[in-house]
Amino acid sequence: MSSAQGTAVLDFGAFPGTDRASIAVTGQASILGTSLVEPWIIPEATAIHSEDEVAMLKHFVEVSAPTSTIIAGTGFTIVGTCHDEFMWGTFKIGWAWSD
Repeated sequence: MSSAQGTAVLDFGAFPGTDRASIAVTGQASILGTSLVEPWIIPEATAIHSEDEVAMLKHFVEVSAPTSTIIAGTGFTIVGTCHDEFMWGTFKIGWAWSD
């Protein structure tokens, strides 16, 4: 069984931002097309948002790693979707995958 974990930065851009952002995670030589990937927002300050802002704003952003984005031996894409108009700035994302 293989697994890995790490972090990435999801960037919705400058204000007023957008309703969707994505980041490709590569360098995952052991990932399979059937691996399970789980991303989450880390409640940590970024260059744009304070820790308190991230804690509040994360309730408006859903992060996922659709199985259709997994490329065996390469990596996957994390997608962030804002459910309340638009989002802006960066968020630190934790991720983990396993077979």
